[in-house]
Order: sequence, then structure tokens, then C-alpha cells
Amino acid sequence: MSAAIEPFVVQVPQTEIDDLNRRLDLARWPEKETVDDWSQGTPLAALRDLVSYWRDRYDWRACESWLNRLGMHSTTIDGVDIRFLHVRSPHEGATPLLLTHGWPGSILEFRGVIAPLTQPESGRAEDAFHLVIPCLPGFGFSGKPAVTGWGIEKIARAWGELMERLGYARWFAQGGDWGAGVTTQIAVQKIAGCAGIHLNMPTSRPLPEDMASPEADEQRVLGALQHYQDWDSGYSKQQATRPQTIGYALVDSPVGLAGWIYEKMWAWTDNAGHAEDALPRDAILDNIMLYWLPGTGASSARLYWESFNSFVPHDIEIPVAASAFPKEIIPTPRKWFERHCRNLVHWGTLDKGGHFAAWEQPEAFVRELRTAFALMR
Repeated sequence: MSAAIEPFVVQVPQTEIDDLNRRLDLARWPEKETVDDWSQGTPLAALRDLVSYWRDRYDWRACESWLNRLGMHSTTIDGVDIRFLHVRSPHEGATPLLLTHGWPGSILEFRGVIAPLTQPESGRAEDAFHLVIPCLPGFGFSGKPAVTGWGIEKIARAWGELMERLGYARWFAQGGDWGAGVTTQIAVQKIAGCAGIHLNMPTSRPLPEDMASPEADEQRVLGALQHYQDWDSGYSKQQATRPQTIGYALVDSPVGLAGWIYEKMWAWTDNAGHAEDALPRDAILDNIMLYWLPGTGASSARLYWESFNSFVPHDIEIPVAASAFPKEIIPTPRKWFERHCRNLVHWGTLDKGGHFAAWEQPEAFVRELRTAFALMR
């Protein structure tokens, strides 16, 4: 099998943009929800407003040009094409860092942290990173696995192969959401070359004694977990059990896809009532386009079918750092998490930010990574 790494140019034909616009024009809308909030899902007025902007004012070419200026690359691992950003720092002594996104995010989550991580204001090589930012298999511009088995354990091994092909003998890894699952597996499997990890969605579970007499922060976490279970986890059950069924709607209807993802941009960010309080509207649509254009509604959902039961705590021996953002959807107290880590070098508690940490709070995210990995060097 070839281990070649080649340039990958994002070049969406205008016919695909025209097709998207026709589908938006012909959308068949449901009636308004019977409540005046988001409790039944994405409100009709909010989605119609987003779709109107998408149809008449949004410019995909700006995002496409940005990706191509930065430089995407492609390599094939176990029969699947992996597309990724590889942004080297001008500092030759910079530290290689692998960043992994989740669902319903993409490599665009890291747009605001690429420049400060590769070209730090301090001008010091020790503050700089060479970045590798891959699209998960079945997400974005990566290929779609045609066979089962592409869960987080296999993706972790594939990422190790990717870093080896790039010539990085010692590197760090970071992730949130599914990226946290993959990054944890890199540590658990002791993938060659990885010297430490950082997570912005660390996972753990309470012991019976924790439940019997929870402390104040544990009570808050238990309340958040219960809310997620009761009101916010339906998407995961569907994608973990019947990804193909929901995939037809997500691949065929841009309005359906937007409603499916936009709800999470609202529910999972630290905002004042609107998703756009936390994330720019154009950035939200850029991210949705990385699901619409490659038609990844089913293939991205399939990762839940492959790996949802793998999202459990694991003991980690290599250095670990974690950052707890206040609006994380599946939070965990340090007390629970550090039971699984022999070498927890940093635990950051942030005062603002949600599930999409790098996207929502890029400056705080960069500070956390610099602090964490400085302790691992």
C-alpha cells in the first residue's frame, strides 16, 4: 500500500452550489412548533432565517479559498482516503500536535487557533506547534469507510500511521467530543510517538460513594448529565442505532441537515440565547457545508454505531491534561477523572465556553494547550 502524501485541492463544482440553491428554494417546511423556545428542537423562524441567509448571502468560496491557502493533503490508510490540514510553524523546533474534531464539528473548529499555535506572539519556538488536523473518516473531505471496524480504536491507530508518514517521531494529541475518544485511545493503546494528550471533554463515571454523598461540583455535574440524558441525547441514540435511516434525510435535504446541526450549535455553546452569540453565522454555515457538500450525513453518524459504547473511562499512563469548560455537555469533575490518570499534569477550569472549546474560546484554548504541553516537554 502506498504511503504517499499528496496535495488535496478543495474544488467544489458550481453545479453543486446550484443544486444546493434549488433544494433550498424547493424546501417543504413544517408548521411552527407549539412552544416559544427551543424545547421541541430548532424553531421554524430561526431555521428559516438561517436558510434565507444561506441561500442569498452566504459565500462558500471564501471558506474554500481559505482551506486551499492553508493547504490540504491526502493519504490513504487501510483503504480510506484521509484528508487533513498540515500547517507547519516557521519555527523548526516547534512541537508536532495532532488536533481531532468531533460531531457535528469539523476541522473548521480549529480555524481560530491555527495562527496563534503555529506563530505565537511570543516569537518563541517553545510556544509553537506544527499542526496536523485530519478530517475523521466519514467526515468532511475524508473518504467514507466501506466496511465496519472504523471505530475510535482503529482511527487512533490510523492517526499514529499518519504522524509517522509525516516524519514526526514525538508528538502530542488533543481532542474534544469524538476527538476526545480518539485521543484517549491514542493514549490507551500507547500509539508510538505520542508523548502526551490534552482533552477538552474528559470522561469518567462516579463511584457509588460519589453518588451517596456528592460534593457541590459533583451535584452540578450530575444535574448536567441528567439533562443531557433526558433532553439532549436523542440524536446520539438515533445515530448509534440506525445511522443509515437518518442518513437519507441528512444527505438529501439541506434544510433537514441544517436543522439537525444548528440545534447543537445553539444547545452546546455558551451563548446568551442564540447560537450566533457564540459562533459567527458564516462559520456555522461553513461547518454545515462540510457535511452537505461531501454528503456525510450517514457516514459521520455511523461513527456512533461503531463506537458509542467505547466512550467509557480508560486508565491512561502517559501524561494527560484536561480543560473543563463550563457549558460542556458531558462534564466530569477532576475527582472522578484523575482516578484514571497516573500522570495528570494539568486540570484547567475555565469561566466561559462550551462543547466547541477551540471554536468558541480560541484564546483560552491556546493558553490551555501551551500550559499543558509545556508540562509534558
